[in-house]
Amino acid sequence: MPSNAPEAPVRKAGPREWLGLAVLALPTLLISLDQSVLYLALPHLAEGLRPTGTQTLWIMDVYGFLIAGFLITMGTLGDRIGRRKLLMIGAFAVGITSVAAACSTSAEALIITRALLGIAAATLMPSTLALISNMFHDPHQRGRAIAVWASCFMGGTALGPVVGGALLEFFWWGSVFLLGVPVMVVLLIAAPLVLPEYKDPDAGRIDLLSVLLSLVSILSIIYGLKELARYGFAPVPVVAIVVGLAVGAAFVSRQGKLAHPLLDLKLFRVGAFTAALLILMVSMLGTGGGYLFITGFLQMVEGLSPMAAGLWMLPAAIASIIAAQVAPIFAKHFQLSTVIGVALLIGTAGYLMLVFVDPVGGMPLLMTGFVIIFIGVGTFGSLGTNLVVGSVPPERGGSAAGLSSISGDLGNALGIATLGSLGAAVYRDSIVPPAGIPADTARVSLEDAITAARELPAKAAEDLMAAAKAAYTSGLNTIGLACAALTVVSAIIALTMLRNRRGAAPSGNGAPRERTTEDSLPIA
Repeated sequence: MPSNAPEAPVRKAGPREWLGLAVLALPTLLISLDQSVLYLALPHLAEGLRPTGTQTLWIMDVYGFLIAGFLITMGTLGDRIGRRKLLMIGAFAVGITSVAAACSTSAEALIITRALLGIAAATLMPSTLALISNMFHDPHQRGRAIAVWASCFMGGTALGPVVGGALLEFFWWGSVFLLGVPVMVVLLIAAPLVLPEYKDPDAGRIDLLSVLLSLVSILSIIYGLKELARYGFAPVPVVAIVVGLAVGAAFVSRQGKLAHPLLDLKLFRVGAFTAALLILMVSMLGTGGGYLFITGFLQMVEGLSPMAAGLWMLPAAIASIIAAQVAPIFAKHFQLSTVIGVALLIGTAGYLMLVFVDPVGGMPLLMTGFVIIFIGVGTFGSLGTNLVVGSVPPERGGSAAGLSSISGDLGNALGIATLGSLGAAVYRDSIVPPAGIPADTARVSLEDAITAARELPAKAAEDLMAAAKAAYTSGLNTIGLACAALTVVSAIIALTMLRNRRGAAPSGNGAPRERTTEDSLPIA
């Protein structure tokens, strides 16, 4: 029978918890910064290590591949051995592998150290997010804390080109990897002092076969999507995706039979949890494809340097950070579905502005749309992550955090692959090289047109670049329309699947629980 006893009051976070949040913000900022900083270092790195084209691609991709591949495993591992312990082990490993990457003397060595760095970094993201759920039991305080966490992640992505450009002005290419060393030293010193330890005493052993299946599935799918985005349709990436899906099905089947699964499928019975993951994947699909073409426009159409392009991206990052901080305030007074749905519709308006960008004089409209897009991104980044973490019991926090990151990574990879291919197809169909220039000279991409223009007389080069920039902008316009459609889909999911929810409410034992007029299915 239900008890009539009053619920125990939820413990409020104090100065120690907020100081702990500042410590957790450091690795979050570092991970997002590391994912964007290497683009600037590539030319310098190429001079020093002389990698082949294939090696260059692996240097760029292997870090993100292995982060994505190990997120579920590391999230669950933290639940078992202790989230603070895993965070400190990962911090030590990130520091060591960062130094090794900076000191690499060959392309092969750098690929190996980047792979190890990715595995180490995979311990940080789910650990930081899961620890926040342990430190902040009050739903409103937890919402503010996750808003800070999301702001650090988004800010690091924008700061990567700026910080990397500044370092490369004065130091060698390896300096971009050493950013993580002082951050990890601070984390190792401060973590035992201000962060609590938490682990699930009933978690059981990790099933190694499940680890292998999840790794093969995620790596195969993301590899296939990235290859399709890079080269278009080809048998190998298609086979990789099919294999990844098949192995993923085997992984899911195995989880249903284990007493202590690597991924508890009962998590998906919570409607808010599933809806948040779905919205995150669909919205990141649009963000990934849009971000790809917007940054390309800044550098190849406007001719900005990577560092200058990074500076132009700062207003959007600031807008997303402000939106992330303001979002929990709105969520206090309005239904969560309304706040998220309206924010996504605002982002839709930003994407629609991209439809009208011109190759000449298009910067004001592009930057305005970019800022508006990231208002929506910041709002959902804060509220959606809080919804994922707050919808599950504390002992499943690591798994929930890993799934949140995986959804974003898969959505981003899928967006780059599908929308990147769409934009490239529009470019190929739109470009009309000037008379006297072979049609295939610039047909594949704007990068090829830029290369070809260097070999042409001034007037011919100018005409070719004008045609190529117009075709690329047509691709951007089409991407804007496609992203607007995807964001509308996300808004519809939010307005329907999250209806009648106002965030999280404390449960009787002080653990966060979703407040809803509908009953969620039990997880235990």
